[in-house]
Amino acid sequence: MPSSGHRLRDVEHHPLLTENDNYDSSSSSSSEADVADRVWFIRDGCGMICAVVTWLLVVYADFVVTFVMLLPSKDFWYSVVNGVVFNCLAVLALSSHLRTMLTDPGAVPKGNATEEHMGSLQLKPGEVIYKCPKCCCIKPERAHHCSICKRCIRKMDHHCPWVNNCVGEKNQRFFVLFTMYIALASVHALVLCGLQFVACVRGQWTECSGFSPPVTVILLVFLCLEGLLFFTFTAVMFGTQIHSICNDETEIERLKSEKPTWERRLRWEGMKSVFGGPPSLLWMNPFVGFRFRRLQTRPRKGGPEFSV
Repeated sequence: MPSSGHRLRDVEHHPLLTENDNYDSSSSSSSEADVADRVWFIRDGCGMICAVVTWLLVVYADFVVTFVMLLPSKDFWYSVVNGVVFNCLAVLALSSHLRTMLTDPGAVPKGNATEEHMGSLQLKPGEVIYKCPKCCCIKPERAHHCSICKRCIRKMDHHCPWVNNCVGEKNQRFFVLFTMYIALASVHALVLCGLQFVACVRGQWTECSGFSPPVTVILLVFLCLEGLLFFTFTAVMFGTQIHSICNDETEIERLKSEKPTWERRLRWEGMKSVFGGPPSLLWMNPFVGFRFRRLQTRPRKGGPEFSV
């Protein structure tokens, strides 16, 4: 037990790291400003494939909407208005996807469970702290270890392969925006598909598309299936995320039935804590807080993430 009177709890009863340990803690010695100046990215094969597939499906939907349905239309304003709306939704969705994927979800610095760091915490006598035996860090309240990111994540909700990242304290708002914009774009695409089918049937499939009737049917049917699947998945995820935020309870905490030891921020207070500030149109903007990062390679050990 440390001399300060506090207690360290560790599932595997690992001692605190000392200066003679083999763990390389140089990667966690950067300042907060230095960490914030790097791009977060997880090098997970499955996650990267899922992220690429997501982008390709959105690009496919944009191609069908633009070149199969809108450009051949004889109604100029119908094409312009729907083209602008759908492309704006697609851009906002992909931007939210990028912000979710490239934003640090709230990773706890590795290897900070040292005597020196413990002394700097100014802990009260008898206070219990927890150490993760997997990434050798002191776990803050509500933090959980992700086996894919190889890090402890503050307020970790879940790891989503479609964004190749954990959804946590710092990127949950972008994940919510991603699901919302994908759901809206899916509904818009389904409505346009229905109108296009009606127009093609009435015109007996002549001049309703620049492609042949069989190709047009295949493209539209595939887009309808994609839209239905995307809408179902993202609408459910959007609903569960809003429910979690309004109840100040992550998905992991709900599944584990963890009793809250923190002061809950319910409903609007929870929304304000995630999206920042009072309700405004800025909540809908995935570009808020964006700034160009420093492009400098920084190899790291002990985990699949890298920073640039």
